[in-house]
Amino acid sequence: MPENVSAVPRKDLTPVDVSIMVVGIVLGIGIFKTPSLVARYAGDETVFVSLWLLGGLITVIGSVCYAELGSARPDAGGEYAFLREAYGSKVALLFAWARCTVIQPGAIAAAAFVMGDYANVVWPLGAPGPGIYALASVIVFTLVNHVGTTPGKLVQKAVEVIVVLSMLGIVISAFVARVPEPGAGTPQTTSWGGAGLAMMFILLTYGGWNEAAYLSGELQDARRNMARALVVGVLVVVAVSLAINFAYLHVLGLDGIRDSEAVGAAMMRVVAGDAGATVMSVVIVLSTLTTLNGLIITGARSYYALGRDVGALRSVGTWRRQGSTPANALLLQGAVSAVLVVFGAFTRAGFRTMVAYTSPVFWFFMLLVALSLYVFRRRETGGESHYRVPLYPVTPALFALSCLWVLCSSLLDAGRGSIVGVAVLLAGTPLLFLRAPRPR
Repeated sequence: MPENVSAVPRKDLTPVDVSIMVVGIVLGIGIFKTPSLVARYAGDETVFVSLWLLGGLITVIGSVCYAELGSARPDAGGEYAFLREAYGSKVALLFAWARCTVIQPGAIAAAAFVMGDYANVVWPLGAPGPGIYALASVIVFTLVNHVGTTPGKLVQKAVEVIVVLSMLGIVISAFVARVPEPGAGTPQTTSWGGAGLAMMFILLTYGGWNEAAYLSGELQDARRNMARALVVGVLVVVAVSLAINFAYLHVLGLDGIRDSEAVGAAMMRVVAGDAGATVMSVVIVLSTLTTLNGLIITGARSYYALGRDVGALRSVGTWRRQGSTPANALLLQGAVSAVLVVFGAFTRAGFRTMVAYTSPVFWFFMLLVALSLYVFRRRETGGESHYRVPLYPVTPALFALSCLWVLCSSLLDAGRGSIVGVAVLLAGTPLLFLRAPRPR
């Protein structure tokens, strides 16, 4: 068998695979946590719905921008590859550091902890239960994907079908069941600052669709299929999220959403009692598992791309032919994520801290990715046949302005957490003194 280092990603993923991956990553923890936060910044029901619609529009705009980037330059490195080609190796290496040490393992650990909290409700293991479930899920899904890409995507398909059908059933039951009509929400003023903070939470809920960029190197005929796979996945996510929010309003009303810390369980308790709340908890467990699995699959591609291009990290950049998987990258990512889970199990504040200090860093690099479209368009010779974003140059400008808006909001809201995020980013500057990435 040839050496692992000679193997490269196989184009085994269909557009349906990528769309399901997008849905699985995005329809996770956010829709069951953030609506109550958004409602507190919304003046009334119309503003609440309008904010979610605006967030969906921004997400669709972002997805078509990423579709052009992914179809023009399909690469398992995703955003890392886009930034390297647009701005050079130094910016790309800083992004890789942030993604591999904070953003991705932090997101994996956060999803694992939310899953653990709900799993501990369904099958209690006592006070250490959430940490036990979280650590076990990271280990199990890392090993599943270590076996190969096919088992990982089969797990994603099976669980995601169950989750989407369950969510649709929950939405239907909310409208069919006879429940007391909620009162009108207490009107309040919606400020620009409040709207910005609400949008930060909404885009966090819709967030994760950009992970599809890391699968572009394995997508069949990416130049034709990237746009279709990404946009279809995003449209499904937006439609399901809006339907769930309408169900929340129908059952709980705006004040009920504002007052609930677990809005999904609160809604189902009204609809079907404690049994309904338990069913919702099971659905949330399955939903967060699809998020976790999708983050593990796409995150390992970041480690692989970095190791492939930086000689000092070459062992991480090997692609194992058997199973067509970045085996070493998966193990390293799993180890970092497990450390964060153990840390979070002791502090019990890991989820909130990670969201606070990762948001400014994430949106800063997302802004650079949005602007890279202009860089690549200026370099084109006119003979390219890849997908092109409609209404250029307006569309990427709208996306870039949205990124800047959320970046500023997250900096203002995160406070000391944003300082920690910047400090972690700066801690990666020694990478800049490594040998430049090898030309490809």
